[in-house]
Amino acid sequence: MNDPLIFHPAADTLYGFPGARRLESVASAWQRIEVWDTPQLGCLFTLDGRPMTSAGDEFVYHECMVHPAALTHPSPRAALVLGGGDGGAARQLLRHPGIARIVVAELDPDVVRLTGDYLPEVRGGAFDDPRVELVIGDAALFVAATRERFDLVVFDLTPPDSPAAGLYTREFYAALKRVTTDDALVSLHLGSPYQHAARIGALLDGLRASFATVRTLGAFVPLYGSLWLMAVASDRLDPLAPDAATLAQRIAQRGIAGLRCYDARVHAALFAAPLTARDKLGPLLEP
Repeated sequence: MNDPLIFHPAADTLYGFPGARRLESVASAWQRIEVWDTPQLGCLFTLDGRPMTSAGDEFVYHECMVHPAALTHPSPRAALVLGGGDGGAARQLLRHPGIARIVVAELDPDVVRLTGDYLPEVRGGAFDDPRVELVIGDAALFVAATRERFDLVVFDLTPPDSPAAGLYTREFYAALKRVTTDDALVSLHLGSPYQHAARIGALLDGLRASFATVRTLGAFVPLYGSLWLMAVASDRLDPLAPDAATLAQRIAQRGIAGLRCYDARVHAALFAAPLTARDKLGPLLEP
């Protein structure tokens, strides 16, 4: 009999998915991976009991993590995904035809295997595209060793209190700058303003100490049960600079179609924090 699928994002908060059925549970070298089938969101997977990706709403998270930054850049050519073993970020990056090189640096091969078995629609064949290289291992070691330079970096990782902790540091941001172009943009997720305010504040402090421009954006992600905040950071480019007409032109020029959450008109709205989030985080959200 399955245990209930209940998530505890904070000590005083819980939510869940009635009727969920656990399909597989694996203790990898790094974490416990579980795959569930749910009536609400279809198949989803968790890492150490935390929700990661679901077939039913992954497009919200992955589109918002990729396209605001990728369309701010006038001509991205190379992208690095830290984590991202489900392939969702790579799939969205491949929509930009000018991107000739994508490296996905995923720590855990079991994440790649299980998501490929149970959530193939999330990657959509991205790992079969010759523009994509999947590197299994510590992303920090890849960054330290590579001689490549990237225009976009997507942090598609577990939160800071996990095996990815060392990637959310000023030291790692400095290492990233050695492998990114001068006008590169970095995209990462921060958490829920209602359950993770302290974590978000610490992450923003580190980003603002490391990058000239840091902008927060947010979208409601059903799997996460909350408004979910993300950030785009850069030394040269500002995601609030392109207006809707410029973004629409870039979307058309790149032939991007079929998005389900993001478009040129919603771009500015994503970066406008609602009053409820501002009440929780106050000056932390100020540019």
